[in-house]
Amino acid sequence: MSCDEDPSKPHTYQSLDKVTEKADVLIDFSNHVCTDEILSYVLKSKVPAVICTTGQTQEELDKIGQASKTVPIFRSGNMSLGIAVLTDLVKKAVIMFPEADVEIVEMHHNRKLDVPSGTALMLADAVKSQRPDAVYNIGRPEGGKRDPKEIGIHSLRMGNEVGTHTVYINTGNEVLTLTHQAESRAVFADGALKAAEFLIQQQPGLYGMKEMLQ
Repeated sequence: MSCDEDPSKPHTYQSLDKVTEKADVLIDFSNHVCTDEILSYVLKSKVPAVICTTGQTQEELDKIGQASKTVPIFRSGNMSLGIAVLTDLVKKAVIMFPEADVEIVEMHHNRKLDVPSGTALMLADAVKSQRPDAVYNIGRPEGGKRDPKEIGIHSLRMGNEVGTHTVYINTGNEVLTLTHQAESRAVFADGALKAAEFLIQQQPGLYGMKEMLQ
């Protein structure tokens, strides 16, 4: 049932089951625990989905992959086009410096739930795509000497920080520092709308920033 009686304003619902309007695309910025409800809706309605939520379990990711065989689904750990550029730069950098230590630091507001951020994991995946034997060390909880194969991932939570991600690539003789800082959450909405425009033209499948920017 609509929570707003003014027909000129967007309707809000307590559940997707109550949505009566026909949608062109679903954009999800909710919480990964809503995955089952969202997939049920898009499969029933045959509506493409842009999934901007992070923190999914492997089971939830598998369900998203299965659903993408029926409807087009776009999923990204970050909807910023700048992060897409950063991801590409990280891949190129680790190719240039194959023996360098790589550490990733992400900073977000103090209300963010998932740790590390989906973007930090996406950047780590970019490194691992060029270093298949790399291992993730999240927070380095056990201390000890650094494993040359590891990718360190560290999380900071403070204030109203929108989102900053920095990748340090250290050869021992020089340090390459790649940083993306979001100044406004509007950047994520802009990216989601671009993804929606892209997705409604696609066949069923699982898509991401790489496919959209090709």
